[in-house]
Amino acid sequence: MKAIKLLPVLLLFVVASCSSVRVYSDYDNKVDFSQYKTYAFHKKGIDKVEISELDKKRILNAIDRELSLKGMTKSENPDLLINILTKERERIDVNQYNAGWGYGWGWGWNPYLWGGRSTYVSSSTEGRLYIDLIDAKKKELVWQGEGVGYLTENRSEKEKRINEFVAKILEQFPPKAK
Repeated sequence: MKAIKLLPVLLLFVVASCSSVRVYSDYDNKVDFSQYKTYAFHKKGIDKVEISELDKKRILNAIDRELSLKGMTKSENPDLLINILTKERERIDVNQYNAGWGYGWGWGWNPYLWGGRSTYVSSSTEGRLYIDLIDAKKKELVWQGEGVGYLTENRSEKEKRINEFVAKILEQFPPKAK
C-alpha cells in the first residue's frame, strides 16, 4: 500500500525534473565580444529550420527580447548574424514498481513477492535549440549556445517554454572573461 501511495510522488518528481532546460555554450576565446553591438537574423539559415512558422516567430521574438536586454540593437548592417537550429527526439521511458513486500533472494528477482508489479510507460519529446552567433564581417561562428529540455504541445505553455529556452541559453552570452 505504501508503494501505491509513493507512485504519485515519484511521478511528480519525474515530471518536475523534466521541466528544466540544460544549457551549454562554446565560443572562440580569441574574440573580443565587447565589439558586438548590433545583430540581424540570418534569413537563409532560419528559413531552413524545419519547425512551424509560429514557433520560429516565437523563438526570434525571444532572442530579440534577450539581446535588447543586453544592450544590443537590430541593424541592417550588423556586427553579428543570428542563426538557429532545432532538433527533437521522442523519448520512451518504461518503469516498473514493486507494489508489495515479500521474501526471497534479496535484491532483484523475487518469486515470493506479495502484491505485484506496476509498469508505467511514458513518452516525451526532448528538444534542442541551438543559437549561433556569426561574425558578420568574417562570416565565422564566434559563439554557440545550446538548450536541451522537454517540449510541450500545450499552446498556453509553448511560448513560456520557448522563452525559458532562449533566456537560459543567452544567459551565457557574452562569455565571462577568464
